[in-house]
This record gives sequence, structure tokens and C-alpha cells, in this order.
Amino acid sequence: MSSDASVLFDAPGPRTRRNQRVVAGVLLLVAVAIGVWVLMQLGAKGQLAAAKWRPLLWTDVWSEYLLPGILGTLRAAAISIAAASVIGLLLGVGRLSGMTPVRWLCGAVVEVFRAIPVLVMMLGSYALYVDRGMFPGYESLAGVVTGLTLYNGSVIAELVRSGVNNLPKGQAEAGLSIGLRPGQVMRSVQLPQALTAMLPSLVSQLVVVLKDTALGYVILYEELLRKADQIGSWQGNVVPALIFVAVLYIVMNYALTTLAGLIERRMRHRGHTAALPATPSAAEGQPAAP
Repeated sequence: MSSDASVLFDAPGPRTRRNQRVVAGVLLLVAVAIGVWVLMQLGAKGQLAAAKWRPLLWTDVWSEYLLPGILGTLRAAAISIAAASVIGLLLGVGRLSGMTPVRWLCGAVVEVFRAIPVLVMMLGSYALYVDRGMFPGYESLAGVVTGLTLYNGSVIAELVRSGVNNLPKGQAEAGLSIGLRPGQVMRSVQLPQALTAMLPSLVSQLVVVLKDTALGYVILYEELLRKADQIGSWQGNVVPALIFVAVLYIVMNYALTTLAGLIERRMRHRGHTAALPATPSAAEGQPAAP
């Protein structure tokens, strides 16, 4: 049977492809026109003047504002990623548990924290920590980490659950057939394969965590966006400062995505080579013993 039979939709013909190119060209022209208009408006307001951008290269601006903002963003993101990964793994395994109360409890926790906006959880936890005197001096950081951990941990739990459920049923059956207990099958057979398969989704979620640290601006956390606002208030260059910080976010997210991609490729390569072991006799060019 031809592979074309598996295609769900008809391949576009010459006229459709031409229409698609026309639409893409029109949209590109509209985007360029909007960009030019925005630049013209910024230029008319004096926001593109060199004097507005020059302070962003000053040493004291970097030492007092930008570098502390970058470190604050990375600190909150790193703690949240680590905590969300652990909580998400535990909740995901709990949702797959054979014990009904555990499965229901983990499912309820995941659904609740997935439904609450991250900013609401940050505000609520920050208010709680301030009221109870918890984490003195670090209430803002704790509020940011709590909100990001609860939400992203719930998302990762769903990724774990769906990753395990999407594995072929024969994987679990093979493990049980050789005498492994269900918990051992989950730890030794299913989870390693599921984690490898869901790496692209995990990478996307890591980028979301890094970006959402900017919500800490609302609870006075000293992250990059708040530092950009402070620079704008000091130098009267709010728009250039925000554009510059947006570029820094792009650089950090690209670096994080690149690093995660390298780790993903390394894990997939190790998994591929591990699946094809060579027997000692085969390596020596001798037939294996029956």
C-alpha cells in the first residue's frame, strides 16, 4: 500500500499553494508595516535616541540592576524547576497508582493547581508568608517559587501520566511476566521511557517557568523585569529598558532551550545505543553459544 494512503488530508494543489504564498506575503507585509509604524512612533517620542539607550551599557547599571535582576530570575527559575520536577514526578506516579485513594488525591491536587492562575498563587502564598512571618527577608522569593512550583508541578504530573499511558502495553506486561512487581515495572521500565519521550514537552515547560518569574514583579521580587522598571524610572527610558530586557529574556530562553536540547539528544543517544548491546562472542567474531 502506498504511504500516501495514510495521509489524513489531500495535498494542496498548485492553486492552493499559490493562495497560501499570497496570504503569507500579505501577512508579512502587514507585520513589517506595523513594525515600521511602531518604530516611527517611538522615534517621534524620542525613545530611539542614542541618549536613551546609552545608560543600558553603563557599568553601574549592569552591576546594580541588570546582573542582580538576571541572577534573581535564574535563582527563582532554578529552584522552581527543581521543586516542580520532584513534585510533578511524585504526583504523576500517584495518578498512576493502583490504590484508588492515592490516585484520586493526586488527581484532585493536580486539577486544582492547574486551574488556579500562577499570579493568584504567588499573591496568596506571599500574603501568607508575610502574615505568618515565614521566610523572613525572602517572602517574595518564596511566593514566586511557591506559585511556579505548584502550577508547573501539576503540569509535569500530567506529562508523566500521559507519557506512561502512551507507552505500549507490552512494556508493562513484559516486566510483570519476568516477575517484577508493579512498582518495579513503573520505576525500571515505564518511567525511563516516558521521561525520554516527554523531554520536548519538559523543555517547553522549563521555558515557561523562566518567563513566568516576571510575575514576581507584582510581589516586589527583585527579578529582571522589576530592575528594568527601576532603570526606566531612574533614566526616563522605560521603553528602551523594556526592549533591552526582552532581548535578555530571549537570550536566556534560547540558552536554556539549547542546553535542554543537548541533554535530550544525549539521553536519546544513550538510550538508543543501550538498546543494541553486542555480546562478547559477537564482538570477537565468534558465534554466540546457543
